[in-house]
Amino acid sequence: MNFIIHPEAEAEFYDAVAFFELRVEGLGKDFAREVFSTIDRILNMPYAWSSMSESIHRCLCKRFPYSIIYEILDDENLAILAIAHSSREPNYWKHRLA
Repeated sequence: MNFIIHPEAEAEFYDAVAFFELRVEGLGKDFAREVFSTIDRILNMPYAWSSMSESIHRCLCKRFPYSIIYEILDDENLAILAIAHSSREPNYWKHRLA
């Protein structure tokens, strides 16, 4: 399975990495590894995670209070719409849908 990442989701990722790295040296790298691990789980089992609608799903990160919101585009492709903090306003990312 292949994926694309929405530019705003990519910005969220880099902002969170920078935030955690400023808090504790190395924590930003840990966050990045956790996000990549979560994306890998999604790519291996895209339909296994919480369904928010027919094509939109959410997979929770294990160590950090973040989830990956993604849209299954077809059998071979998905789009990461948000790397969302669990305390953020729900559905703030909906304008990113194609």
